[in-house]
Amino acid sequence: MKLTFYGHATMAIELKGKKILFDPFFSGNPLAEGIDINDIAADYIFVTHGHGDHTSDLVAIAKHTGATVVAAIEITDWLQTQGVEKVHPMNHGAFISFEFGKVKGVNAIHSSSFNDGRYAGNPMGFVFVTDENSFYISGDTALTMDMQLIPLWAKLDFSVMPIGGNFTMDAGEAIIAADFVKCGKVVGIHYNTWGIIGIDVEKAKADFAAAGKTLILPGVGETIDI
Repeated sequence: MKLTFYGHATMAIELKGKKILFDPFFSGNPLAEGIDINDIAADYIFVTHGHGDHTSDLVAIAKHTGATVVAAIEITDWLQTQGVEKVHPMNHGAFISFEFGKVKGVNAIHSSSFNDGRYAGNPMGFVFVTDENSFYISGDTALTMDMQLIPLWAKLDFSVMPIGGNFTMDAGEAIIAADFVKCGKVVGIHYNTWGIIGIDVEKAKADFAAAGKTLILPGVGETIDI
């Protein structure tokens, strides 16, 4: 399975021949200034919540790729008013089957609104269970005991978690979250985009290693096998 990191919380995963994009934020993302959104391909776009640093290019990319957008119903309803036709509304709840596997929306402790203040539904994370890998995309979240439920549903191969603090967990709390979900391989996101979520990368990696875990921090635009 291949994962491409585009900075902040934006990434793409290739899964069973499908390209799945998460939280498209290129316009306004200082880490992604050299990336042309017209070069981004996607079959599906999963959106964890409505904040602009996760949705700035959602409409444009959904339209030019023809991807199906999977998100809270409040987000998909709004997308349809913007001319995006292919959507799959969801919320926290049972697993949903897709052609690449099944996905469950899970709790994230955060907020969710559009830039104009409009309510954007529940923020959420996603648990993917597939024939290739099973993984957890936490979305923007604080540490929560709800994460301890995730091993009941999936034996995870890796997790994607925020580590920048201030708006989300920091790296130390992500180590605890990794214990909660019983997965020692973590891809870090939502850090070093701006000073307010700046971290010491080497210290974060060392802290993970001291806890017997691996923190993976791909470069912007880098594709890794995971």
